Amino acid sequence: MRPGHRVPRPAPDEASDHDPDAIPTEATLNPTTDSPPCGAPHRLLSLLLCLPLLCLLAAHAIVQAAPPPGSPRLTPVVQAVQRVAPAVVNITSTNRMEQRLSPLEQFLHNFGHGFPGHLPPFAQRKRASLGSGIIVNGPKGLVLTNAHVIAGGDEIMVHLMDKREFPATLIGADPDFDIAVLQIKGAANLPSIEPGDASDLMPGETVIAIGNPFGFNHTVTTGVISALGRTIRSQSGVFTDLIQTDAAINPGNSGGPLLTIDGRLVGINTAIDARAEGIGFAIPINKALRVMDGLVGHGRMSPLWLGLAVEDVDQHAAMAMGLKEPNGIYVTAVYRGTPADKAGILPGDVILRINDTVLADKRDYVNVLRNQTGSERLQLHMVRDGAQMTVGVVPQPFSDAHAATLMERLWGLAVTERNRRLTVTSVDSEGPAAFLRPGDIITGVGNQRVNTLEDFLRAFRVERLSRQVPLRVIRGRKEYHALLRP
Repeated sequence: MRPGHRVPRPAPDEASDHDPDAIPTEATLNPTTDSPPCGAPHRLLSLLLCLPLLCLLAAHAIVQAAPPPGSPRLTPVVQAVQRVAPAVVNITSTNRMEQRLSPLEQFLHNFGHGFPGHLPPFAQRKRASLGSGIIVNGPKGLVLTNAHVIAGGDEIMVHLMDKREFPATLIGADPDFDIAVLQIKGAANLPSIEPGDASDLMPGETVIAIGNPFGFNHTVTTGVISALGRTIRSQSGVFTDLIQTDAAINPGNSGGPLLTIDGRLVGINTAIDARAEGIGFAIPINKALRVMDGLVGHGRMSPLWLGLAVEDVDQHAAMAMGLKEPNGIYVTAVYRGTPADKAGILPGDVILRINDTVLADKRDYVNVLRNQTGSERLQLHMVRDGAQMTVGVVPQPFSDAHAATLMERLWGLAVTERNRRLTVTSVDSEGPAAFLRPGDIITGVGNQRVNTLEDFLRAFRVERLSRQVPLRVIRGRKEYHALLRP
């Protein structure tokens, strides 16, 4: 989520260096003697002989403790949890980091080995993060979770309720949606849950969250749906169409399921509001599945666009157009043959909202589009000649070829990828990038580091409406910072 308020933050992954299931034990010593009291061997032998019988009695008691069918204790919540919990998994993602050792650590290591200078100033460290997930396809071993749960992870392990654990591979992840798809390797007879439908949810209805907050596996909380169609903003971007709930969601719950009272999977828990209690958010399962299909089929989601060039609505423009507040975007151009052109959008139109999301500025417009899937029909709430109107439009894929062509037109440069470095191949001498030269190497666009052509085009899609685009450029043996002004 990206700049904006200090609002929602993703339910953070929990660093853990211990077994979350470990039960603390306590040893007591006889304060008056260091040796066992007389008769202890006999008592120990008796205890060992009785241990099997005690285990059988305990197991029998546990079986008998289950309420009989039809018991009022078997509420719909209990039945839903019993049915779904086996498919909820605990995900540990281990990140190997190269960390600089302190002088003391280097000294102690060298002292122990007796070879001064034996250890380099860096060492490999591991950091494990915790999150949750849900198995949505048992035969294929597919797990839905959040992208931020596995971000930067080198080794991913999936832990099941039945104590089995398996390595997992990353099929794909998209931070713009905070969705990732994992595949469990070497597993058979995996439990799974059939996804439900979030389109008929109602504010006020009971929901259930299951996850692994702070390493407490398969923690169950309940609440209600507080609202639908929420939009939240942070440094990671804009996330739209979210389900708001007051079911407790804590660090480690990220990626876990949100269920209806009848056990239907309707959401993937993803974020909490750091400023308050009881404000959590989940991605609707319908949207999560569309992202999953894109990740499984192509490894990534296709970027979208409407085919508009826009500017911000400032205070003076808002007054001139009779708007109460300087919100929204002003359409300056419509590209021919694009979804906006086909929908009849015209230069001079002011777009105030996309669906239920109010647009603050053109950056907001780009970020909202990044959080849409291709099959969704968007409702644009606009003002034209002082009259309010709504236009429906379906975005189209913003292909790499189209983005490269538009980049040459707007920025006046072309690049190619050589050995994971982006080299400028041509520059329009009268364009905004005239300060560049063929042979320059571009290492950063905006706040994104770029190494590949895919990186560069992704950055262009984000920055294409900006009036100033910071670039990092290597020429010869020196790195420069420059401003591109389209």
